[in-house]
Amino acid sequence: MAAAEQIVRKPFVGELLGREDFAIIGDIVEPNSKVLDLGCGEGELLQWLAENKGVEARGVEISATKAQRAIARGVSAYQGDIDEVLEDYSDQAFDYVILSQTLQETRNPLRVLREMLRVGRRAIVAFPNFGHWSVRLSLLFTGKAPKPPLFPYEWYDSPNIHFLTVDDFDQLARKEGFTVERCYFIAGRRRITLLPNVLAEEAVYLVRK
Repeated sequence: MAAAEQIVRKPFVGELLGREDFAIIGDIVEPNSKVLDLGCGEGELLQWLAENKGVEARGVEISATKAQRAIARGVSAYQGDIDEVLEDYSDQAFDYVILSQTLQETRNPLRVLREMLRVGRRAIVAFPNFGHWSVRLSLLFTGKAPKPPLFPYEWYDSPNIHFLTVDDFDQLARKEGFTVERCYFIAGRRRITLLPNVLAEEAVYLVRK
C-alpha cells in the first residue's frame, strides 16, 4: 500500500463534536500552545486539541460532574466559577483563553473579558447572537421572552443573564481598546459575511489587547 494510503486522517473537530464554533476554535488554536478553556464542559474540545494539536490544555467547569468527566478523558480540569478563578492565574500564563457559549452566563462579563486578556495573549470568545432575526421576530410577534434554537430555555430557568449581539460586542471591543484579529459569523453550518448582526446565530472572535 502506498504511503499516502496509509495515512489515517485525524477527524476534523467539527465532524467530531458537531459544533461549528468548535470547528473554528480548532482551526484558530496553534499547535503546541498553552490553552485554558473556561466552561470546558466535559472536556471534548480540550481533548481534541491535546490529541490533534499537542496543546497544553487546562479547563475550568462549574459543574462538578462535568469536570469529573473531563478528567476521565485525560483533561486537566477542575471545578470553579469563571467569575472568580481567573484572578488566581499570573499575567500571560496562556497563549489562548477560550470562552465558548458562556459569556452571556457570567455575572460580570466585562471583568471576565479583561481577565481573559490579562492571563492570555489572546482570547477566543464565542457567543450566541441575540440580534438574530428569529429572536427579533419572536419578541415582536409573541410578546414573550425569545427562545432561540441554540438556547431554548424558558425565561425562568435560562442560564443566560446577559443578552448581547454582534454589534454589542463590536462596540465593547472598540470601547475597551481590544484588537479583533479575526471574527467569524455562523448560521447553522454556514458562514455569514453579510449583515451578521441580523443573520448570524453565533459569533466567534479572536481578540487581543
